[in-house]
Amino acid sequence: MSRILIIISCLFNFAFSTTNQDLIWNKGETLITFLINHNINKDVYFNLSKTDKELCTEIEAGIEYRLIKADNGAVLHALIPISEEMQIHIHYKKGQYVLDIIPVIYETKTELLTFKLTSSPYQDIVNFTKNKHLASEFIKAFHKSINFKKVHEGDVVALKYEQKVRMGRYYGSPVVLGAFVRPQHQDEKYVYQNPDDSLYYDEKGKSFSSVLFRVPVAYKRISSDFTYKRFHPVLKYYRAHLGTDLSASVGTKIVATSNGRISHFGVKGGYGNTIIINHDGGFKSLYGHLSRYNKQLRAGMSVKQGDLIGFVGSSGVSSGPHLHFGMYKNGRAMDPMKIVKSTKKVLSGITLQKYLKNANSIKKELEISLLKNGTPFKLDEIQIFSPIKK
Repeated sequence: MSRILIIISCLFNFAFSTTNQDLIWNKGETLITFLINHNINKDVYFNLSKTDKELCTEIEAGIEYRLIKADNGAVLHALIPISEEMQIHIHYKKGQYVLDIIPVIYETKTELLTFKLTSSPYQDIVNFTKNKHLASEFIKAFHKSINFKKVHEGDVVALKYEQKVRMGRYYGSPVVLGAFVRPQHQDEKYVYQNPDDSLYYDEKGKSFSSVLFRVPVAYKRISSDFTYKRFHPVLKYYRAHLGTDLSASVGTKIVATSNGRISHFGVKGGYGNTIIINHDGGFKSLYGHLSRYNKQLRAGMSVKQGDLIGFVGSSGVSSGPHLHFGMYKNGRAMDPMKIVKSTKKVLSGITLQKYLKNANSIKKELEISLLKNGTPFKLDEIQIFSPIKK
């Protein structure tokens, strides 16, 4: 943490003699092209470890990043997010540029929102919170279990959610932890997120999602686990591996983990030959280091779960044949093996018991919030009565 405070202090000290720019990462731009365009030695990238080179491949088009420049236009600091939790920090130090992977500094707010409909759930949530992403996630959470065209003015809506805030603005994807819609003349509908797989289920543990996932390759062993923002106690810096490496022989078949549409088909930085598939529910899967592709596929094509998409290899930055298997929900990297092991149509056993305990706790909080806020109210009243203290 002291290291992060030093960085923040440096940024503050530069603020009075430098220019701050918040920019958007362009489609097709890579870290190498970024370095070239800003006259930064490419060795900053080439001297990185294999894992850190992979992390630099996680930069997504459309993300916002910050440049701090000197009066002569030279880059003093660059902060480029590679996930909601981690960012690349390029800075000038002792006559040369240095690249580190550091945490993103943000605040997580957990809030309850309860109200009676005046127009639609989507529009009312936007009006209350000014957060379109939250309104969209609320609609997606219920999937097709509710016809929102049939909810009416006066119906009750309640939700508990988490939202990251960075530099005074919403950051990353909101998480709907639990919600319900209580129509005046219909049965109420509940939905809760299962922390183990980030999918939504009803109050009995039945999934609202049609998306189920499977392991995409017959692997020998896991050669590298998913690791998220872990501080290495010996090396004294943050390490991350935003996927699971599944060791297998060259040429082993790789199949689609679930139904979806191919969004990327080609080379992607340190991941080499890569396929990315978008799935329902805000999920996407990534398959890296392929030796070759299924020649019948192209970007934009639909695939079904179990369809052959490629073959294991060691293209890109790789020390041996394996599949780098990544899973993301709304752009946030998740542990792939947890998802493929836990996603089920209906939860059961210990998993169900754990889910129900969490769901019942959230339900109780929502009910209490309804008692406090039984009539429509303004956003400032929500902030008085609804926030959950961490």
